[in-house]
Amino acid sequence: MWGMGGGLNEYRSALFASRGFASLSLAYFNHKEIRPGPPNCVSVGDGYFRSAFQLLQDHPQVCGDRIGVIGLSFGGYIALRIATQIVVRPKCAICVNGPMGNVTNTYISDHSTESHDNHPPTPYWQIDGQGYLTIRKSSLPSNILPENRIKFENLACPLLCIVGEDDQNASSAENATEMEESLRAAGRAHLFTCLSYPGAGHLIEPPYTPNSRISTWANKPKKILTVWGGHPASHAAAQEDSWKKILTFMECNLRG
Repeated sequence: MWGMGGGLNEYRSALFASRGFASLSLAYFNHKEIRPGPPNCVSVGDGYFRSAFQLLQDHPQVCGDRIGVIGLSFGGYIALRIATQIVVRPKCAICVNGPMGNVTNTYISDHSTESHDNHPPTPYWQIDGQGYLTIRKSSLPSNILPENRIKFENLACPLLCIVGEDDQNASSAENATEMEESLRAAGRAHLFTCLSYPGAGHLIEPPYTPNSRISTWANKPKKILTVWGGHPASHAAAQEDSWKKILTFMECNLRG
């Protein structure tokens, strides 16, 4: 699952499939085939993600008890939510630069929607004099309401957390630290593995994916650029290394 860009992104799923992992890319907002709702809102609830999980479980060519979840950015939060709050049992979970709670101050549920429009919804979204949007502060653990945090005491599978230390879009390092502390307090620290990469930005993608430190967030009603972070060489190295370790993690937990 991808992040707040929405839509259906299949490239990572295709790469997993090329290595023998049955893989499902899941759109959950800002996609024409999602049930009616504002184009920039999450209009699906927990039942949607549960159905997607069960679709894979029921597939005749899939081992139903060996399914993992992976998400980037806001998709990382959803992956964590699936692993801890939805009535399914993933074999492992991977969170790439994702927050440990819902930063929009509302839950995803079967009866609510979440706005992800192009206008700053919280005071932590800021546009500087150059027109650059920064939203990093919105995902600081201290700015996530306690009731919106992931219930890590419910985690029952290994979790791989990937962090870009130059992430300018999310407070990934702080979230990873808080995740580890929460799991330790719950007696589940043994389930947690963190890969932290100096100089890497927010969009840690498969190897050789170009990184843009700053790119367009919106064109209308006015052009807004957002800062992702990442230095070219360090970010490229992080993408190569994390991809190898993601595959190893999946191999151990889904095939081992």
